[in-house]
Order: sequence, then C-alpha cells, then structure tokens
Amino acid sequence: MKNKILIIIAAVLVLIFSWQIFAPMEFNSQEEVIFSIEKGEGSRDIALNLEKEGLVAWAPVFRLYVLTIGVSGNLQAGEYSLSPSMNMPEMVEKFAKGEVITIKLTVPEGFTAEQIYQRLKEKTAVTLAALEEQEGYLFPDTYEFPYLAKEEKIIEIMRDNFDKKTAHLEITPGIVVMASLLEKELKTKEDKELASGILWKRFRIGMALQVDAETWTYDNPGLPPDPICNPGLESIVAAVYPEESEFWYYLSTPEGETIFSRTLEEHNAAKYEHLK
Repeated sequence: MKNKILIIIAAVLVLIFSWQIFAPMEFNSQEEVIFSIEKGEGSRDIALNLEKEGLVAWAPVFRLYVLTIGVSGNLQAGEYSLSPSMNMPEMVEKFAKGEVITIKLTVPEGFTAEQIYQRLKEKTAVTLAALEEQEGYLFPDTYEFPYLAKEEKIIEIMRDNFDKKTAHLEITPGIVVMASLLEKELKTKEDKELASGILWKRFRIGMALQVDAETWTYDNPGLPPDPICNPGLESIVAAVYPEESEFWYYLSTPEGETIFSRTLEEHNAAKYEHLK
C-alpha cells in the first residue's frame, strides 16, 4: 500500500512538473513581453526574473529543466520577445540559440550619417554626432543590430564591416574622401574609375577638383577635409585604382550619362549640348 502511495505521489509530481514545463501560462495570450538577460546572469537569476514577469509559474522548475537538458550554461544575454503563450522549452530554445530581438537596417551606398541617423533614432540610443564622427566608414550594407543597442555597439559593427570589406585594399583617409566624392558624382564602375583618374590628376597638380557634389572643391584645391557620405566598395576600389586617361573633365547629363572631355573647350561644348 505504501509503495502504491509513493508511486501515486511520484506520478502526481511528474504530472505537475510536466504541466509547468510544457503548458504555457496563458494558452491564448497575444501579449508580448521584452525579457532581458543581462551579462553574467545564470539560470537562477533568469528563472526568478521569468517568474516575476509571469512567464513561468515556479522558478525552480525552470532551473531544473535547463539543468536536466544540459543548457544551463548556454543561456545567452540579450533582449528577447516572449509571450505568456510560450511554454518553457520554447523560451529555453530562444535563450540557448541567442534569438534576441534585432533591428534591421539597410544603408544604401552614398548615405550620409544624417540619413543613417534618421533611420536609427527611434530604435536605438545612437546620436548624430557619434555617426558624423565616422562619416565615410559606416559601410553600406544590411545590418541587424541588437535591440536598444548603444551607439558604441552600432558604430563598432559598422566599422568592423568596413575593415573586413576593405582589408585587401590600402586605405587612407584621402582614399575614403575621394571615394565619397565618386559615390555622389557617378553611377557606373567604369565612370568612377575614369573620374578617379581625372580627380587624382587634378589633385597632384594642385588644381581645384570642382566636384558638383561638394561646393568646397570649387573654392579650394585638394581634397575636402572629411568624407561627404559613406561610399560603397565599388567607389572605394575606384579611388584606390584610378583609370589613367587623357581626360581632364567630365560632366553628368540629366539622363545619367557621363561625358568625358580632354580639354576645357570640349568640356564647355559638352555642357552647352547636354546641360542647356
């Protein structure tokens, strides 16, 4: 009789534990909860916080579950989107895989720090000043940033991407400035390479670059002090490897075609023909 009672008690306990593990707190809940796991928090802290948020019924069951399945030390820090309609295995799988909330951002080639800021300001703690300090090095790409990422993290991710994508090139501040001018001025790879050759020739003899995208280049010789946008790899490569030619001038037509000229007379004639 005593054994039967013990078996019944054990069965009831297994049933209770199983229910707490596999049944959600609310089957039909539409609520979403942002749940945070801080760096250094172990399964005990996580379990207590889950109980506090009403996502699990009893913290020790969560701890026992993650210990039993061997993932207690694999629960990753970050911000997670959870719901009372999720059961314990679903939450643990998210924590173990690090499926944190992310912010997706696509930075087109030629975007400025200001334009990037406008896309990030509502979702992160980044400041315009911090982005402007990195103008030219915020590599155009599609990113996934951690939810509520600090500006240091955002800049670190974008700068690391720039370094990786340009690791095979000799990059100097002047190259980045030149690439930013090419990015704003020209569309095709071939045009960028030819224009790069023209602008570097002008630079070497102290001639004003006269780039329409940056009025500074009409009043001053040499390169502008800072990049005017964030160039893509094609423009950076063109700045590193200019195409030498007999051309000294170029202009872009309203249709997007680039007209190259050898002399100022040819250039003025092209302007009259295409920009009148």
